[in-house]
Amino acid sequence: MAEFIIANMAPLMFGALVLFLLFGYPVAFALAANGIVFGLIGIELGLLTPALFQALPERIFGIMANDTLLAIPFFTFMGLILERSGMAEDLLDTIGQLFGPMRGGLAFAVIFVGALLAATTGVVAASVISMGLISLPIMLRYGYDKRLASGVIAASGTLAQIIPPSLVLIIMADQLGRSVGDMYEGAMVPGLVLTSLYVGYVAILAVFKPATCPALPPEARTLRGAKLFLRVITTLVPPLVLIFLVLGTIFLGIATPTEGGAMGAAGALILALARRRISFKLLKQAMETTGKLSSFVVFILVGSTVFGLVFRGVNGDLWVEHLLLGLPGGQVGFLIVVNILVFVLAFFLDFFELSFIIVPLLAPVADKLGIDLVWFGVLLAVNMQTSFMHPPFGFALFYLRSVAPSSVKTTDIYWGAIPFVCIQIIMVAIIIIFPDIVSYGDPAEKARLEHQGEVDLGSLMQDGEGAKAPTEDSAADLLKNLQSENK
Repeated sequence: MAEFIIANMAPLMFGALVLFLLFGYPVAFALAANGIVFGLIGIELGLLTPALFQALPERIFGIMANDTLLAIPFFTFMGLILERSGMAEDLLDTIGQLFGPMRGGLAFAVIFVGALLAATTGVVAASVISMGLISLPIMLRYGYDKRLASGVIAASGTLAQIIPPSLVLIIMADQLGRSVGDMYEGAMVPGLVLTSLYVGYVAILAVFKPATCPALPPEARTLRGAKLFLRVITTLVPPLVLIFLVLGTIFLGIATPTEGGAMGAAGALILALARRRISFKLLKQAMETTGKLSSFVVFILVGSTVFGLVFRGVNGDLWVEHLLLGLPGGQVGFLIVVNILVFVLAFFLDFFELSFIIVPLLAPVADKLGIDLVWFGVLLAVNMQTSFMHPPFGFALFYLRSVAPSSVKTTDIYWGAIPFVCIQIIMVAIIIIFPDIVSYGDPAEKARLEHQGEVDLGSLMQDGEGAKAPTEDSAADLLKNLQSENK
């Protein structure tokens, strides 16, 4: 029995984690408990040394000292302040008036505002709830199909997942060991393409099923001519300035993502002050929610660190590599299997849990196959976006259900989400087929690196293995040394 456990420690450890998650245990504690229990079993069986756990304090302290993660509370706080400052309400009202005369105009307005909110808040819950409260009653009042209205609002809110400053891209960059700025730059074009696909879907419905998305009647268009133009300018300028303040400075290399997040938080406070919608109660709520989310992320990261340390100690990383490197089809086969795996897991896990559990296992294999990790991170982020839209557990659907009127049934929300989940899957395929859509960094510097032996993104559609990673993970080296000392 002991020999069987020693020989299969990695799959047993992974299976136990899945079992804990299926029983509904909190992810952070399930990860940490699995790591500690299997670590003690490994020590008892002589597979590991007690010195293994001496690496834990330093790794946990490294989490606390990680400047990259500091961007999460900044962007969360910025999004919460903007949600309560009335920016979403003003944008939806103004853009709705602008697009109102055309079929599907309100749906176009929701998608456009969803993209703008994504580029300023980065928080899915804030976007979905704001647009659900403001635009859903209006869309229903003017004859929009319930399923279309629900699907457009939920899908537009999830654009905050992929359009920078997305929280998932910050975590993805941290887990992959890549720059947040590169991840943001690489995700920008795919985010805009996905937005365009949403617009294209609504445009097709407007042509072939005009009854589902009628134009606004003349009496509902209260703004026209110069007044409408002035309102559009005054409403659009503040968020666009804030977008440049956050993303423009990061892309230009003027500020780090953490500094950009700090400027965004300050800009959100200034906007709220200018609109006279700031109060101590609002600040307290925003700070409490920010503190809870940040603590949630840190706890999961600590748990995943404990699990990852022991999992590497029992050669779990090699077990995963052997499983995935042996797949037929090389890089393409690996990408297909990984995307199916992430899509299925997204039914049960949210993007935080997927990022901390699955990504650290997949990244070394992708690196050995010569896949660019920034490109891989953007691909996974688009796939993980479906975790918000999956019936029946999608969080965006729950957010919308909480604010939708009783006339909109839960089944309407679920059916409305399915076409947009299909569009997100199409976006995953587009990124795989056209890898250059994820573009980042200085072209000259990338060319220099490629000349030194790194694999170009264009090789993704070719057979065979790419260049191997030049260095091993330092933590993995430490574990292997500990094991060799034991032997």
